[in-house]
Amino acid sequence: MNAYTMLWTAIVLFAIAAAGGLILAGVRLLAGRNPPAALALLHGLLAGAGLTLLLYAEFTAGLPTLAVWGLVLLVLAACGGLLMNLVYAWNRKLIPRVLVYGHGLIAVAGFIVLIVGALGGPARP
Repeated sequence: MNAYTMLWTAIVLFAIAAAGGLILAGVRLLAGRNPPAALALLHGLLAGAGLTLLLYAEFTAGLPTLAVWGLVLLVLAACGGLLMNLVYAWNRKLIPRVLVYGHGLIAVAGFIVLIVGALGGPARP
């Protein structure tokens, strides 16, 4: 599998994870409670699979520079997701809205940069 295929596969995984993320954010922000753990775990699993695939593609074949910046942003978003899960949801505390918004904004920014990088050009040598 070449870097281009891995990059677009990761983008599809992130798109599916993003759909789940919208549902998770909606439950937290509109219903005023933490979302179901099973959905949060599925969201994290899909996003983690995308991150793992991107890291593998970068270290074995190289990615376009913008895609690497998208990867960096998505790793930061993943750290926020881990914080929400391990500190708040695990301890049955309500996840703060600022974390939900911050995680979502960073993830969307990373996703957009990743797509622009995928459309922008060839991988670095």
